[in-house]
Amino acid sequence: MASLKTVLYLGVWLSAWIITTADENFVPKAENVRWVSLDFKTILVWTTNASDYKYTVSYHSEDPEWSQNPDCIRMSHSECDLTDHLRPLDRTYTVQIKTEPATVDYDDDLEDFPHSACPPFNPYRETNISAVNFTVEVVDESRVIVNITDPLSGIHELGKQLSLRDVFKKDLKYKISYYMSGSTGKRDIISNSSTAEVSKLNAGQSYCFMVAAFIPSRPKSSQQGAWSIQWCTLGDGNVLQGLSLAAWVGAVFILLTVLVIIVTVIVLCCKCCRQKNTSQSSAPV
Repeated sequence: MASLKTVLYLGVWLSAWIITTADENFVPKAENVRWVSLDFKTILVWTTNASDYKYTVSYHSEDPEWSQNPDCIRMSHSECDLTDHLRPLDRTYTVQIKTEPATVDYDDDLEDFPHSACPPFNPYRETNISAVNFTVEVVDESRVIVNITDPLSGIHELGKQLSLRDVFKKDLKYKISYYMSGSTGKRDIISNSSTAEVSKLNAGQSYCFMVAAFIPSRPKSSQQGAWSIQWCTLGDGNVLQGLSLAAWVGAVFILLTVLVIIVTVIVLCCKCCRQKNTSQSSAPV
């Protein structure tokens, strides 16, 4: 009987030891690994459920050797800025994230720790492009000039922050979409430069314009950047700078609100006056 108890205790102890050892040896992988890239500012981000682990990011392209960002070796946070490391830009890069315990026995094979991967990424062909700024200059009743400011990229070279024109060069074009107020039909033109003339406009009519960066050499899903705010011209040739449809709706709402308040005040005043006159006329003489 004593021998049976000893065997049972030994079995329970061994089971607890195995579970504890397994927990100690379990290293969670980085999850939801994804690229976040806007105007070539490119960051690799991921999520993790544990805080007592370190992460090392490695990447490579055509060179089979893995490279590392010195700032992304055994770090505790869950993002790595690779903006200055993915060069040349027009290459497809593969990354992996290795998870390690906070304290490591370097007698162990570090390659045994789990690695997380992410879909390949090409900055030149896949980075998102932000909305551009532009102005509209009225030339005459049928023509306007659209002046576009090339957005800045996240890339710096020799102390200079490069614009998207510096990076894309002749590949960068702009799509200009415009319509006549009161019309549902839109027209699009593609400009090869940052200045474009829009002609054949109806004299005396108001037109609204929007602009987006356009790179036809990229895959169709990433050819166009975000649309700008809307600029509208008045029929007499003036320009309402930056007044979008939402701004017009807001302005009309404010005017209507003020009008309702004025009418309400007038009605209440008239009602009070009538009540006062009624009470005076009904009072005994």
